[in-house]
Amino acid sequence: MLNERTGIVTFKGNPLTLEGTEVKVGDAAPDFTAVNNGLEQVKLSNYKGKVVLLSVAPSLDTAVCDLQGKRFNKMVTEVSDSVVILNISLDLPFANARWCGATESEKIVTLSDYKEREFGLNYGVLIKELKLLARSIWVIDKDGKVAYSEIVPETINEPNYDKALEAVNSLV
Repeated sequence: MLNERTGIVTFKGNPLTLEGTEVKVGDAAPDFTAVNNGLEQVKLSNYKGKVVLLSVAPSLDTAVCDLQGKRFNKMVTEVSDSVVILNISLDLPFANARWCGATESEKIVTLSDYKEREFGLNYGVLIKELKLLARSIWVIDKDGKVAYSEIVPETINEPNYDKALEAVNSLV
């Protein structure tokens, strides 16, 4: 049986259940494998030695997720080259590629957790009822430790971009 947590997120006010392992600031960031737009497997450990911001969204095909992706794509140009921003969703790689092209988002790396839902389960953000990822932000330092996290309480709201950027800038 999977670990389940309630009382953390809602969707339009309705409570949801998160499945997977809870990850906290100070923990070693769990590795995971996801799929990039070219259908290649990518691991978090591929980015060892960089500051990594994980922008997690339910689906880039929704208005709030679209805004979040665009905002972080712009943010990539405002931070050091030692920072990588990964957008993770359960959208298929084809949808991610289409979104990148339609929004001219060339800096953010879009990854899909559709195959094994390994990211969602390793970070405890897989929504049981919707089988989507809970909107969240994770900043991982160069040593692979979680330096900042935000699980957005209401799934349809945007994350705190300023705090995420502060966390990234404090590590470069």
